[in-house]
Amino acid sequence: MRHSKIAAKVLAELNRQINHELAAAHSYRALSVWCAEQNLKGFAGFFAKQSAEEQEHADKIIGHLIDRGAAPELAAIAAPKQSFKSLLEIARQAQAMEQTNTQGIHAAYEAAVAAKDYAAQVLLHWFINEQVEEEAWSAEMVDRVQAASCAGSLSDLDRHIERLLAREESK
Repeated sequence: MRHSKIAAKVLAELNRQINHELAAAHSYRALSVWCAEQNLKGFAGFFAKQSAEEQEHADKIIGHLIDRGAAPELAAIAAPKQSFKSLLEIARQAQAMEQTNTQGIHAAYEAAVAAKDYAAQVLLHWFINEQVEEEAWSAEMVDRVQAASCAGSLSDLDRHIERLLAREESK
C-alpha cells in the first residue's frame, strides 16, 4: 500500500463511517426480516433495498481510501435489534438510524474541513446530499405508518411500497 496523505483524524472518521454504514446495512436487514415475518412484503423489500444501499455507501468510502493509499479498517459489527412491537417502532428505528448517520457524516465532513482535505470534502458532499433524502423518506414513513390507523390501511401502505419498488426496478 502506498503512503497515504490523509490526516489521521480524517482517516479515523472515514473508517468510523465505513463501519457505521456496514452496521446500518446489518440493521436494515434485520428490519427487512422482521417485516417479512409479519407478511409485510413491501416493507421487507424496501428495507432489503436500504440494506444494499448502506453496503454501497461503505464501499464508496472504502474505494476512496484505497484510491488515496489508505487501508480501510473494518471493525466487528454488533448484532442489530431484531425484536419489534409494531411497524411504527420499525419506522421510528429507521428514522433514528438515519438521523445518527447524518451526525456521523457531519463529523467526518468537519474533520475533512479542518484538515483541508478537499478530496474527502467532495466525497462527503455526496453523502450530505444523500442524507437529506434519507431523512426525508424516513420522516415520511413514520408519518404514513402513524396515519395508518387500522390493519387494512397498513396493508394498503405495504402494497403501495411493493408496487413502488417494482416500478423502480423496471426502470
